Amino acid sequence: METLKITLKRSYIGRCERHRRILSSLGLRKLNRSVIHDDTPSIRGQINKVSHMVEVTKITK
Repeated sequence: METLKITLKRSYIGRCERHRRILSSLGLRKLNRSVIHDDTPSIRGQINKVSHMVEVTKITK
C-alpha cells in the first residue's frame, strides 16, 4: 500500500476557515512540518482542496 508524505509549504494565515480546518484535520500545524497518511480517496480530496499550500510525496513500503 502506498502512503503519502504531506508537507505544509505555505502559511494558513489569512486563509478561509475551510482551509484551516482541512489542514488541521490532516495534522498540519506548522510550516515545513510533514505528516504521513495512507493514500485514500478522502485524503486525496482534502489534499486537492489545499493543493496550493502543501507538497505531496509518494512513499512506497
